[in-house]
Amino acid sequence: MNSPAIAANGLRKSYGDKLVLDGIDLTVPSGTVFSLLGPNGAGKTTIVEILSTLITADDGVAHVAGFDVARQTDDVRHSIGVTGQFAAIDEFLTGEENLLLMAELRHLRNGRELAKGLLTRFDLVEAGAKLPPTYSGGMRRRLDLAMTLVGDPRIIFLDEPTTGLDPRSRRTMWEIIRALVADGVTIFLTTQYLEEADQLSDRIAVLDHGKVVADGTAAELKRLVPGGHIRLQFADVRGLDAAARRLTHAIKDDEALTLQVPSDGGARELRAILDRLGDIDVEQLTVHTPDLDDVFFALTTHGVRT
Repeated sequence: MNSPAIAANGLRKSYGDKLVLDGIDLTVPSGTVFSLLGPNGAGKTTIVEILSTLITADDGVAHVAGFDVARQTDDVRHSIGVTGQFAAIDEFLTGEENLLLMAELRHLRNGRELAKGLLTRFDLVEAGAKLPPTYSGGMRRRLDLAMTLVGDPRIIFLDEPTTGLDPRSRRTMWEIIRALVADGVTIFLTTQYLEEADQLSDRIAVLDHGKVVADGTAAELKRLVPGGHIRLQFADVRGLDAAARRLTHAIKDDEALTLQVPSDGGARELRAILDRLGDIDVEQLTVHTPDLDDVFFALTTHGVRT
């Protein structure tokens, strides 16, 4: 069995008397997208900073690419790429020169070849000869991620990489992230866009007040929140009434010819409902589960709807 790309146990961090992380446990399998969700101030960026060796934890242990982040910092840094909330681009260098600088900092001899390939990959060939102040937000983000890929890191930390981007640019970034994962790269993503986590993630952790309050796939997290149901529609009143007699806890809508059965949407519960219906014909069946918005508001104390 392959070792996880990232493993953390019992991470704690305080600034003065403010406890920021309170015993964080995380495991990220290689070649997957792991998303960390949480309100502002929950500790997301602090976790990224610890795992990428920018700061040290007060307690706990963490390994990235098999290396201890506290004792083998150089090995960790050679194994990862980091893209922060704000593009780390030199405004006085062209796009190509930014890439060449990164190659020099990593002591790579084929910097010009790498830069050319990355400009092509990120659709920045024409922009490569221009200065970043002429770039759109999406172009700046693409260049920032291209700079992160110099040196071919197999683990990349993306700290809110699409903040401030328009929907088209955000979806372009999603396509790039999917392509990286298809190539075996591990992505550790923090985001405030719940749709983004839903679209990209293999697993999601929800952070609140420095604690992981939930961890699982998007489907598993959605089943933690009440409100899910199965909607059964029938061809006529006779079928509806017959089904209602067998599913006595269902909500009946005579006008729409439907029954709404509380459910977590799981396959086992769905089979049980169909078994109870037996030979009663169902014209249409739809499963409704809470979305990640519902999960976020239910699991975080900051998540108060206004």
